Amino acid sequence: MAPERTRLPDVLAAVDLGSNSFHMVVARYSHGQLILVDRLREMVRLAAGLDSQGRLHPDSINRALQCLERFGQRLKDIQAESVRAVGTNTLRKARRKGAFLDMAAAALGHPIDIISGVEEARLIYLGVAHTTPSEGRRLVVDIGGGSTEIIIGEGFAAQRLESLYMGCVSVSSGFFSGGQISEKRMNKARMAAQLELEPIVSRFRRSEWDVAFGASGTLRAIGELMVKRGDANGLITREGLEWMLQECLRAGEIGKLRFPGMAAERQEVIAGGLAIIVAVFDMLEIDAMRVADGALREGLLYDLLGRLTDEDARVRSVRGMEQRYHVDSAQADRVEATSIAFLQQVRDDWGLDEPLTDLVLGWAARLHEIGLDISHSHYHRHGAYLLQHADMPGFPREEQQLLAALVGAHRRKPRLDRVESLVPPWHIQAEYLILLLRLAVLLHRGRGPRALPPLELKAKNRSLEVSFPEGWLADHPLTAADLEQESRYLNAAGFRLRIA
Repeated sequence: MAPERTRLPDVLAAVDLGSNSFHMVVARYSHGQLILVDRLREMVRLAAGLDSQGRLHPDSINRALQCLERFGQRLKDIQAESVRAVGTNTLRKARRKGAFLDMAAAALGHPIDIISGVEEARLIYLGVAHTTPSEGRRLVVDIGGGSTEIIIGEGFAAQRLESLYMGCVSVSSGFFSGGQISEKRMNKARMAAQLELEPIVSRFRRSEWDVAFGASGTLRAIGELMVKRGDANGLITREGLEWMLQECLRAGEIGKLRFPGMAAERQEVIAGGLAIIVAVFDMLEIDAMRVADGALREGLLYDLLGRLTDEDARVRSVRGMEQRYHVDSAQADRVEATSIAFLQQVRDDWGLDEPLTDLVLGWAARLHEIGLDISHSHYHRHGAYLLQHADMPGFPREEQQLLAALVGAHRRKPRLDRVESLVPPWHIQAEYLILLLRLAVLLHRGRGPRALPPLELKAKNRSLEVSFPEGWLADHPLTAADLEQESRYLNAAGFRLRIA
């Protein structure tokens, strides 16, 4: 399913557009290991610029674009396939973000994927697991600017993942507006965090894990503060958190906080982060927490490395969906092989040269029948719904939406409304892939092992000519009738299908 690659790149890079900070890491791949060679971080505070209507403030947009232009200068000599950039909670929530994402991608020089909270959690765990050795089952907690991820895993495999709608920026702005810190405000913030945690406590209780790790900015800053207090290991403990609470209450205002070594911009949101981690300690019965070396950025690097080898998490997700929804694997094999063969013939004519093209068409072919597990009636629509809303590790939202668009339009009257909302270039190219998938499904309608005859495809603009061997269609009248109906369907959608 994956294209062959003869050589892995020497350098990989990952960019994380977080709710509080933007991060970039660059690593060199050598002898089977990733060695970090550069790390950049800028406090952009994107979440603070999100208004009640879900719109980004121009000042936040400008800060973000300026930061990404600087990151882009560092990335300009790195191959496109070796860079992955993702947006997290704030960009998940933001409305009408298409124009910003276009400008952000132009500034960075690379496309930006918006990942789900569960996918963010998976990548965080992957980064922790690869950079922080540990025996037994890990509990990993990551407090970001707009969300908090909680994961249990063992080895390199995440087993339970949650993403909660609370972060150091959102809690700080919600409960410590104006910079005031009081016992009443802190208690309200802790109670709000406990309410978010309550539904997941049973899945993350103390008996389910062996050691706890904290990842990323807030917990890393707290760990560094613990070192300055005299704990050489930088363990986050209940006693240390209680000391921080008292220091916050003693200061009474964020501007008067004086945590040694903590950056001023981190102190501005530490009250919200502290309320969250205290609630996590209380609800999950944590006594001590180690600070992990890696997090989302490192997870992105290892996930990207997997995509370039034989460990692509997306392939595992597709296989999992096939098993879960009882896909007829022999039929999926036939449709996939025919779809890819058609693509090879028309790739140049239709400009289908994006690296993802072969993969996504193959995945859509393998998953086009998952909706049958719900109902035969309108099963293509059921399949599209599943693909758009399911948790599919490794897939950013845009790729899931692309899969859903292909599967949802693979039979009957093609509905192309999903295509219009896809990010470029897929808002155009997806229609061509839909046509190829539809044709492959139609030609394998009999579901038998009989091989298709040699077919010749010629494409131009929004037309496709398919040539069959002389006499073949006369010997297969049902297929001929299906093709006539398909021609009418496509004509109504603005395509011309010619059978010769």
